[in-house]
Amino acid sequence: MSSEYNSSKKPPESNQIDCPSDQAWADLTLTVPNEESPLSIVSFVESVLVELTHEPVAAEYVSSHIWGEKRTRYFAVDGSGEHFEKRYSDDLLGSHTTLLNRRRVRTELMNRLSRNTVTTTGRLNERVEESDTFRVRPLRELDL
Repeated sequence: MSSEYNSSKKPPESNQIDCPSDQAWADLTLTVPNEESPLSIVSFVESVLVELTHEPVAAEYVSSHIWGEKRTRYFAVDGSGEHFEKRYSDDLLGSHTTLLNRRRVRTELMNRLSRNTVTTTGRLNERVEESDTFRVRPLRELDL
């Protein structure tokens, strides 16, 4: 699978700053599984954490299963970037919210984005293999 993250992107010119597609977080997308190196994953996660702290965005991890979607979203809850809210929703089981520190969010994201396979067993013991997706999205696009 491929990553759409490009760490060598040039900074936007002054006349492009207002365009949402030119925001620094716009390229922070990744499919799981992927072929990124562990160092690339660490760099990617650190970039995500910086954007969560300084921009009105959320990090969203989505996986599809036979019974529906699982969606995990991370939001910064303070200006220091040390505390985050994790909102987990599952079409089958419902949703819940947890407060996490920066270290815990970093560890969770690195573990999820580093997975080599994504496999779900269906009700009839059939295996479904689909890529999970991760991206940073503006808060205005989310149903909160």
